[in-house]
Amino acid sequence: MTVTLLGATEIRRLAAELDVTPTKKLGQNFVTDANTVRKIVQAARVQPDERVVEVGPGLGSLTLAILETGASVTAVEIDHRLAARLAQTAAEHGVEADRLTVVDADALRITELPGEPTVLVANLPYNVSVPVLLHFLENFAYLQRGVVMVQAEVAERLAAKPGSKIYGSPSVKAAWYGDWKLSGNVSRQVFWPVPNVDSLLVGFDRSEGEPGTEEERRRTFRIVDAAFNQRRKMLRQALSGIFGSSAAASEVLLAAGVAPTARGEDLTVEDYQRIAQHAAASEVLTDDVAPTQ
Repeated sequence: MTVTLLGATEIRRLAAELDVTPTKKLGQNFVTDANTVRKIVQAARVQPDERVVEVGPGLGSLTLAILETGASVTAVEIDHRLAARLAQTAAEHGVEADRLTVVDADALRITELPGEPTVLVANLPYNVSVPVLLHFLENFAYLQRGVVMVQAEVAERLAAKPGSKIYGSPSVKAAWYGDWKLSGNVSRQVFWPVPNVDSLLVGFDRSEGEPGTEEERRRTFRIVDAAFNQRRKMLRQALSGIFGSSAAASEVLLAAGVAPTARGEDLTVEDYQRIAQHAAASEVLTDDVAPTQ
């Protein structure tokens, strides 16, 4: 059976049926254009028989476009009304029941995904996009690639390289897991309601094997947070708080081959990892708390 997609009229009808009004609190903006959701799926290189995870499927526009390729979908939806309706919508549009699994949960709290999907495709709520991405990459090692639609500024930060003005903590943390690149523009007019910001597609391909242990990742991310919390300061000053003093920070930085006078935006993720390794060897970073995402 051929899978059909949602149109703008049906999206509004479904929303009225469920008494759903897109809210800024949840960062909801429903995509009403079939060409746009197909564009996202194509950018993600979704293949038949692959298992895809979608975060925030909403009324199902992007979900159906993924299923149209012959892939299966694990859809994670925090809104109980939307989660309860999604399977029915999929069935009405020609989807076989065993190809869609709906998880009624907060994407930031789940630690298991049915089917162990290898591809992430999503129209992510603007207000939680970076935390959701980092949570999924941290917890689901079987995710190998993905494309997400996010606020343009967020996409640019995720794909930014060292030395750029927009390069920051999300850029470094995302790079820990793989390579990121911008994958296309999205018009504001394809959303309901029309947002006040521009959107971009950003994609990633996961690196083979993790670059370090979980303990090393946590230590590296803590150093990244400290560096960018005071991004205008030299690293010897920005890291003095977590290393005990500017002198101790300078010693670790020099041992890692990093100039103490450098700033956070100058360093690659590999530079930060070396700093973390030398900090561990010097035992100057002992109060290891979880980094912010």
